[in-house]
Amino acid sequence: MKLNEYARYDATGLASLVSAGEVTAVELARLAREAYDQINPRINAVIEFYEDAETVAGADSGLFNSVPFFRKDIGPSEAGRLQEKGSRLFKGYRPNTDSFFFRRARDAGLRTMGRTATPELASCTMTQSILNGITSNPWDVERSAGGSSGGAAAAVASGITPIAHGGDDGGSIRVPASWCGLVGLNPSRGRISGGPDQQDSSFGLSRNFVVCRTVRDMAAALDVFSGPHPGDPFIIVQPDRPYVEELSQPTGTLRVGVARTKWGAIDVEPEVLQAVESTATLLEEMGHFVSDMEVPYESEYSRIWLGLSSYSAKSLDDAALVMGRTINADSLEPINLKLYEYGRTSSSPAGNAHEALRRMRFRVGEAIQAFDILLTPTVPHLAIAHGGIYSTTHSTLSAEEFIEADGAVCQYTGVFNITGQPSVSLPLAQSTNGLPIGLQIVGRFGDEATLVRIARDLEEARPWSKRRPMVWAENSED
Repeated sequence: MKLNEYARYDATGLASLVSAGEVTAVELARLAREAYDQINPRINAVIEFYEDAETVAGADSGLFNSVPFFRKDIGPSEAGRLQEKGSRLFKGYRPNTDSFFFRRARDAGLRTMGRTATPELASCTMTQSILNGITSNPWDVERSAGGSSGGAAAAVASGITPIAHGGDDGGSIRVPASWCGLVGLNPSRGRISGGPDQQDSSFGLSRNFVVCRTVRDMAAALDVFSGPHPGDPFIIVQPDRPYVEELSQPTGTLRVGVARTKWGAIDVEPEVLQAVESTATLLEEMGHFVSDMEVPYESEYSRIWLGLSSYSAKSLDDAALVMGRTINADSLEPINLKLYEYGRTSSSPAGNAHEALRRMRFRVGEAIQAFDILLTPTVPHLAIAHGGIYSTTHSTLSAEEFIEADGAVCQYTGVFNITGQPSVSLPLAQSTNGLPIGLQIVGRFGDEATLVRIARDLEEARPWSKRRPMVWAENSED
């Protein structure tokens, strides 16, 4: 198999080739390494390619038999492997915990071959850090790949691997998926276990899953990573059938709520709004009932994140104590240091954060209960240039100003981390200059099955598989 052939397949396709004996696990590992060597110097997506990548463990079967996989450098851990969270505070840190997430990955045949870049502490929508530098978008290297799963998204979009681990606190899977032209699902709260030590992380705001290129890979990944484990705070309703079987099921007629107005401080760019309008028309042509929806929340989102800063500060204090390090300008980036100081000195009681989360879930739930799915922009604008106010490395904003600015970028995504509903960004459009435009489809809580079916319909109606970014894995002689 040549490199451009490898890059053309999704994860399901590569696994089928291995199972049929047409390619081996070692060949796929070597092709991933070749793609990394060729591409990574231009985009800085992968910060570590394991020296033993060709021999990493993985079942010789499963839905993703021998497919190369990468771990975002924060969240679920592999015992003994570096996990530095994009931060000098955690430089050299090696957890001794094997997360359920990566146990399931190995059982499904995935071979985790390295770590992808994340902004420090996954705290912003741009992937750049003092520790690891800037991650570029394969569609335009002068622009951001998004955050905080920007390294994962850039690696998948450029052809280094067809699927990679991502995590989402407020849009951290969906934003980079939108800017890099990928499928990015944030599952329902409780769908993917955070065990054994991160169950219901960040009050349930944070979930882990993957970024990938096709809806069938998204469905297969749901089958691989879904399921409860002992110690989980609650057990979400389980699916009626495997998610890959939903790919052959009818969708039915849905009530679709469309967001045609801004939900935050940033206006929606005309090309993004045009993509929403076009997709709403397509859904109507498919036979669904489409109607406008009002903004479902006010300004609670940013206040909630500020309210949670005291918990983050305590967590950083504990980590610094264990590692024998001091929290200061030499260990944390400027904005994260401001957020830490804000949280450390906050007098807000713990109950305030819980109550703010409850109120927002209730208000949003009431506002959208009339719809089966929602259609929104994923991000109000196209991928932005590196630097600026959204970076934690050199932003001059205060903690409050930074949270407000970041919340404006995530105005359509963060709300559903709070409500716990599943939502997926699909690469359904492109700008006039060829940049991806992701649109978000939101489902009812626990109903990933409907998202799989409607995402399949949209992928068939507006296929994106043949689009190629500027930076793409190619044979050396091509």
